[in-house]
Amino acid sequence: MSTHRMFAVDLGASSGKCFVGTIEDGALSVQPIHRFEHEGVSFHLADATGRLTERTHWDDTLLYQNIIVGLCAYQREVSATLDSIGIDAWGADGAVVSADGDMLGKIYCYRDHRLDDMIAAVKSRIDERRVYQITGIHFQPYNVSNQLLWFVLNRWALLEHVAKFLPTPTVFYNFLGGVQQVDSSWASVTQLMDARENTWSREILEALEIPHRIMPAIVAPGAVMGKLLAPLAASVGINRAKLIAVGAHDTASAFAAAPVADAREALIISSGTWSLVGKLIPKAITSEAAMAASISNEGGIGNTRFLKSCMGAWLVQELRRVWRKSDGNDMSWEALNGLAVEAPRFAALIDPDDPGFYHPSDMERAIAEYCEKTGQSPPRGRGATVRAVYESLALKYRMLNEQLCDVCGGRTRVVHIVGGGSKNEMLNQFTADALAVPVLAGPEEATAIGNLMVQAMGLGLLGTLEQALPIIKRSFPIPRYAPHNPAEWDSAYGRFCRILRQQR
Repeated sequence: MSTHRMFAVDLGASSGKCFVGTIEDGALSVQPIHRFEHEGVSFHLADATGRLTERTHWDDTLLYQNIIVGLCAYQREVSATLDSIGIDAWGADGAVVSADGDMLGKIYCYRDHRLDDMIAAVKSRIDERRVYQITGIHFQPYNVSNQLLWFVLNRWALLEHVAKFLPTPTVFYNFLGGVQQVDSSWASVTQLMDARENTWSREILEALEIPHRIMPAIVAPGAVMGKLLAPLAASVGINRAKLIAVGAHDTASAFAAAPVADAREALIISSGTWSLVGKLIPKAITSEAAMAASISNEGGIGNTRFLKSCMGAWLVQELRRVWRKSDGNDMSWEALNGLAVEAPRFAALIDPDDPGFYHPSDMERAIAEYCEKTGQSPPRGRGATVRAVYESLALKYRMLNEQLCDVCGGRTRVVHIVGGGSKNEMLNQFTADALAVPVLAGPEEATAIGNLMVQAMGLGLLGTLEQALPIIKRSFPIPRYAPHNPAEWDSAYGRFCRILRQQR
């Protein structure tokens, strides 16, 4: 009887998790070993001109410390022997480091306001159609293309000292094993990678004056990149486990764990701080229609994720933060959802992706202001506000599904919701109702499971990801939600579309 143990680090934009995955006799078990919360930290600092600016950074020391806490818990509670480690993270941000290994500044958070005007700056240097033809990625303020151009324009004096740009997951691979590579799934979302060649686009880098020398090597998911540093392994009390490139963009790992029977008929929603709504296709589609619909082609595990990003739990996370600040109580998700169940149906509808919701100081006020400018009465009370967000998210999923199907063809007959949001029974049911198709919810920890499955490929335990799907189906419950009230949701969708049209 052979036993293989893997360690998955899943870094989201609001929390981090460490898991142990064990494959024994063809069965997979997943055990959470450490969880923690984190968030961007804002500073108000003066620049060289004396102008005061707000800067939002990630606490990389806190994140690294919690990875080590997770590894120590593994050694203490499971074993001193570990086969491999894989890290996934959100699909933006990173650090620049010197040849001596020093980080040349903090890691900026993708919601930092320095990026507010950077899309226009990128488009001024290279034709936007050409960028889409090469990368298949549409324009978002947080794209690494914007971030590195900002660095070129505003921190040019540091460029001669920069040895490498380390994407977010690579920062922690570097801390663990001196690894300075990135997998193609994460590289694909930067808007700097050639989607067909899986290499950095020299044309785009040159247009943005980003030195090619600072970009990390791109490897395929499943590649063994190195081992845990010897002194670090000794301090933790484990062996020098292999460091394996997984789908380091957390959405790639989450999509990899969706138990899809027929990709042509399935819509996948990775539900968390963001909702990533998409379909799996064989290769990138960079047509005029795809670009006009702002659809991205992100690298997957042997496929392409044809998807659109949508605000997800971020809106409710921010509501909880505002209410916690107001009354000192941290309301649970269950309590909020309980209030939402009792609230009136379709009292107000919002576009979850309205720019006013991207980084407001007060999300509740931002929602009220959106309603007022669209001729609606703001929702009254916390339950009504949360319900308005969930109903609007479900209707936005329907809109995005129609756009995806129009471009790539076919019809959606089932929705797979994976990730932490798959626990949200209210949103799951609303999604089934809005799209009028069944919803299969789970696995809840899809990102970690996809991470572990790619590690298994890197260890030679699986030949392809398709071989992992039967293991996933056997190992994890997948609740099913049937659609209800189609006429009511059709009416709400018509109203939703009218509200969004008037905001264009």
